[in-house]
Amino acid sequence: MSSAQSQARWNQLLSRKRLGQPDAAAEDQTRTDFQRDFDRIIFSSAFRRLQDKTQVFPLARNDYVRTRLTHTLEVASVGRTLGTRAGVHVIQRHAIQQAQAADFGAIVAAACLAHDIGNPPFGHSGEDAIRDWFHRSPTSQAALAPLAMAEREDLLNFEGNAQGFRVLTRLQNAANPGGLQLTCATLGAFSKYPCGLAQPRPSGTAWRKFGFFQADRSQFAELAEHLGLRAVAVDVWQRHPLVYLVEAADDICYCIVDIEDAYRLRQLDYREAVELLTPLVEDTDRQTRLGSITTPKERIEYLRAKAIGRLIDQTVEAFLTHEAAIVNGDFDRELLTCIPHAQALALLRQRAAEQVYIAPPVIEVGAAGFHVLAALLETFVAAVDAVAAHGFAASPRQQMLLRLVPEQFVGTGHQPIANPYQRLLGITDFVSGMTDSYAIELYRKLHGIAVVGA
Repeated sequence: MSSAQSQARWNQLLSRKRLGQPDAAAEDQTRTDFQRDFDRIIFSSAFRRLQDKTQVFPLARNDYVRTRLTHTLEVASVGRTLGTRAGVHVIQRHAIQQAQAADFGAIVAAACLAHDIGNPPFGHSGEDAIRDWFHRSPTSQAALAPLAMAEREDLLNFEGNAQGFRVLTRLQNAANPGGLQLTCATLGAFSKYPCGLAQPRPSGTAWRKFGFFQADRSQFAELAEHLGLRAVAVDVWQRHPLVYLVEAADDICYCIVDIEDAYRLRQLDYREAVELLTPLVEDTDRQTRLGSITTPKERIEYLRAKAIGRLIDQTVEAFLTHEAAIVNGDFDRELLTCIPHAQALALLRQRAAEQVYIAPPVIEVGAAGFHVLAALLETFVAAVDAVAAHGFAASPRQQMLLRLVPEQFVGTGHQPIANPYQRLLGITDFVSGMTDSYAIELYRKLHGIAVVGA
C-alpha cells in the first residue's frame, strides 16, 4: 500500500460520521467529536450501572477492590495513553493531516469506556447464566420455537459484546436513530468481534465470538461501509485497527490489577503477588525505588504501576511493528502475544486462572447469579408471551409482572411486540441491563423473600 493510500485509509478509519445522524457541524468547538463520544458514554445510564456490576470479586465489601466501573475507567486511562502514543507515530509515518495524536487517544479511550457496557450482572458468569437458561428452560424452548434459526442462535449464544453494540446504537437514547449516535471511528474501535453469528465464520482471533445480533446487522453493515472495513464473508468484516489497542488496554488492566485485588482480598499472599509482578518490571525500577517502600501494600501498588507502564511501552512498539498487517486485516494475534514480556504475562494469567478466578467468593456469587438470572428470565418471558398470546385474558399476575418492565423493553403502551424475536430480545435487554444489586433485590421481591416498602 502506497503512502497516499495509507493516508487515505487512516482518514476513513478515523471517520467522524455519527451513526444514525445526518452530517452536521459540531456545535461545541471546544471539544473534538471523539471527546464528545467519551462524554456521551460517561453520562449514559448504562455506564453508571457499571458501578454495581461484578468485575472479578462480586459485591466485594472491600472498597478498594475494583467494580466493573473502576476497571473500565482504568482501561480507558491506559487506552488513551496507548492510542495517543501510537497516534504520534502513525501520523508521522503517513503524513496524516486530518487528525492529531490526541484523536487516536480519545477514540481508544471512548471505546475502552464502553468495552464492558453490554455485560450482564454477575460478570462473565452472567453471560453463561443467560445462555444456560435459553438452552435448558421449557419456557425458553417454547418462546424460541417460532424464531428463525439465526434468531434462535443469537439468544442461545448470548454475547456481551453484541449486547454492548446494541446498548450503544439502540438502547441508550432509544428515540434517536443510532442510539448515542457515536462516531463511526469510536464504534469501530469498540467492535472487538466484527461479525454476526448466523453465517459460518472464519477461524481467527477477530471472529471467535460475535459482535452484533441479527436485529442490529444492518447498523453494523452501515458502520463497516463508512469505515471501509474489508468484508471477509457474509456479515463478517476485518477489525478496525484501533481494536487491538482497546483489547490490549483491557488485558493489561485485568491481568495486572486482578493480582493486586487478589492480594488485597488475601486470595494471594504477598510473596506470590510479588513473584508474579516482578518479572514485568524493569531491574532499574526495582533497584531504585522499591527498596525505599516499607509497607507490603504500597510495594504491590508500585509493582502494579510499573508493570502497566512497561506493558504500555511494549504494546505500542508491537502495534507500530505490525501496523501494515493490522490495517490490511492480515494480522491475527493479540498484541500482548507479540511483546517481550509475553511469557511472563502468560504465566500471570495462568496463575490467576488457577488461584484467583476459582476463589470461593467468585464461585459462590457466580452460582447465585445463575439462579437469580434464570428466575428473572423465566418470570418475565413467560409473562410477556402470555400477555402477547392472550391479552387481557392472561392472568392478573402476568399482567402485573409486565408492568414492572419498562415500556422500552415491552412495547408501546405496555402492549407486547408482535414479533417473538423482538419480544425475547426486549426481555433479555431488560434483564442483562440490571445491576447485581437490583437483580438480587427484584428476585427477592418476586419470590416473597423481601416485601416492597418493608
